[in-house]
Amino acid sequence: MSKQILIIEDDEDILKVLETVLTYNEFTVVGLEQTDDIFEAIETHKPDLILTDYLLSGQNGGKICQLIKSNKDTCHIPVVLISAYPELATSFGKFGFDAFITKPFNIGDLVEIIDNLLAP
Repeated sequence: MSKQILIIEDDEDILKVLETVLTYNEFTVVGLEQTDDIFEAIETHKPDLILTDYLLSGQNGGKICQLIKSNKDTCHIPVVLISAYPELATSFGKFGFDAFITKPFNIGDLVEIIDNLLAP
């Protein structure tokens, strides 16, 4: 059974690339351009891993990560934060993400990080 990846990315082109690459690598993928309620999205899609951009309209990826990691029911879900502005995303505190990827990213590196986070 393939692992479920929830992607939150407001750049439509990047979202399509991520969906295509991860589907090709045999993950089940759900892409959202934003979410106002991360817990509702988790309940609906039941992801094994969440991949979120840092700069999003509305709630940023750092806050989404912080919410996930501070909740006892969701803190086990690996979160990968991606950003074209690594200094910005990492300077505002510790969000508890499991991995950080800088845009532009290498597809092979992204898949390897996800595989490692989902390994039993």
